[in-house]
Amino acid sequence: MGNILDNIPSGEPTELVAGDTWTWRRGDLSADYPPTDYSLAYKARREGSTTDVQDIATTVVDGAYVVNVTSLTSAALVAGVWHWEAYATRTLDGARVRVGTGQWVVAPNFASAVDPRSHAVKMLAAINAVMEGRASNDVASYSIAGRSLSKLSPDELQKWRNYYRREVNSERAAEATRQGKPSGRITVARFRT
Repeated sequence: MGNILDNIPSGEPTELVAGDTWTWRRGDLSADYPPTDYSLAYKARREGSTTDVQDIATTVVDGAYVVNVTSLTSAALVAGVWHWEAYATRTLDGARVRVGTGQWVVAPNFASAVDPRSHAVKMLAAINAVMEGRASNDVASYSIAGRSLSKLSPDELQKWRNYYRREVNSERAAEATRQGKPSGRITVARFRT
């Protein structure tokens, strides 16, 4: 029979889904920060927020620190980029040492009512709907720089549509690059002799 830790991924993940159960282990810390003398905990903060902060505790399994974030807890980590820090705290005197930092990209849970599209994709769709005369009241109430889409001039709408097209294309290229696929972008280089 294998070790229970064999089925638990080592190290922090980089991408997660809100509402899923997340589990990983940090056995590499046990030598410098033995679980008999230390505890390990994480603190995560959503990028751009001062109020979205989560504390994540760990347990010890076969001498390794194990993180098990339940689906209820992970649902509190709303979609977005979260920056985390891991701390080992000595139980004898409370001395704390930062032992790791990083970030998680938390994807939305499709079972929730959250629209998974990025801001740029939503705005581009809304602007197109207004320009094509098929905008619902909800779409027409979207605003840019404090002005309702329905109140923008055709030139302003065109300007913003071009802006959001570039944003969407940039997001798609970044995602393609992240997945190792061609981005569809052409890079031009000029050589001087």
